[in-house]
Amino acid sequence: MNELNSGDLNTLKVGECMITKAYKTSTDKIQLEFAEKVTSKDRPMSALTALNASDSRFSSGAARGWAVAEIADASKILKTNFGDDGDWYLGEKANGRKVEMMDLNILNPTFNNTFFRVRVEETLEPTKSQKEYAEENGLDVVEHFCKRAGKGGDAILHKGQHIFRNSYVDLLPEGSEPAHVFLDSDTSLQTTVKPNTGVTAEEVEVLGVGM
Repeated sequence: MNELNSGDLNTLKVGECMITKAYKTSTDKIQLEFAEKVTSKDRPMSALTALNASDSRFSSGAARGWAVAEIADASKILKTNFGDDGDWYLGEKANGRKVEMMDLNILNPTFNNTFFRVRVEETLEPTKSQKEYAEENGLDVVEHFCKRAGKGGDAILHKGQHIFRNSYVDLLPEGSEPAHVFLDSDTSLQTTVKPNTGVTAEEVEVLGVGM
């Protein structure tokens, strides 16, 4: 378990979770990036997505979630050297910011017989961290963080209001599913071919995982 390079985003299946990367932060902690193909009983995968899985335009993408961690604890749990002498390299995050990162690709990571899973929660209000990020960077919080029909697409509304999509990382027993919260859109997206690419680093509220 917790084996490096045991997963691949291109072959990730619904219900599978993967730790894709680790990032150094401005503190003495690191940030772990999780990815999971998300669906729910209330929002099943569309037939178009299933029948066009090899067409990138129909890909449902993978939702991302982030968790901060102590270097020593993460190293012990994931059996990886996250010290300064680890396999870090200078890369670029989704927001264009350059940062030291490490490729992990750990499929279905576990801790004490529980599994790391990404939970998606859609709301009608931006989170505190989203508001703070927007204010610090001179951005319009609604325009920057609202849910859209694919990257750069039109805003998706629920009863005329903007939707904000956030991701969290939970630890769940085997067989348990994350309690996702999805809001119905005012217009159906079942027939669109624009990809739902999940969420970017600035579209989630980063939570620490107790380790």
